[in-house]
Amino acid sequence: MLSSFIILLILKIPIYPSCYIRKDGAVTFFCPVEEGNVNEVIVTRVVDGDTIEIEGGKKVRYIGIDTPETSHPSKPVECYGKEATDKNRELVEGKMVVLEKDISETDRYGRLLRYVWVNGEMVNELLVRQGFAQVSTYPPDVKYQQLFLEGERIAREEMLGFWGSCINEIGSDTQ
Repeated sequence: MLSSFIILLILKIPIYPSCYIRKDGAVTFFCPVEEGNVNEVIVTRVVDGDTIEIEGGKKVRYIGIDTPETSHPSKPVECYGKEATDKNRELVEGKMVVLEKDISETDRYGRLLRYVWVNGEMVNELLVRQGFAQVSTYPPDVKYQQLFLEGERIAREEMLGFWGSCINEIGSDTQ
């Protein structure tokens, strides 16, 4: 296994466009971000499973994913919402993260739209792959859509996260 990894690393064989496999205790995906579309910030608070607050008080909504609701003003707490929020908190709260912009700057609520990276791993993709989030793509922000769809396929097949715990509550309109 390690020799296969070394060969892939040396050859930089892409798994997805501009994404490579790497080894750091577990096999994960690493997609280098483009210069000019990134900045480093500290996460001061986790709002829910797919929204954070960064230094300066600005809110950031993760691109391409949706987690069960926990703090929506007109919706009840959804199945696996607390777990998704807790996982997001474990991953990013109080940590330095890299924010990567796709096309859109903000959503209709004024939140920054970003891919969020911590320790070289994209949080958006990790939450999908582990069953804490599902794919929710809104063009033109589609840079990592295929990566997210593959992660969701794996989570569904392995019944991870809410795919195993909330199967009767997940809408039939999910892909």
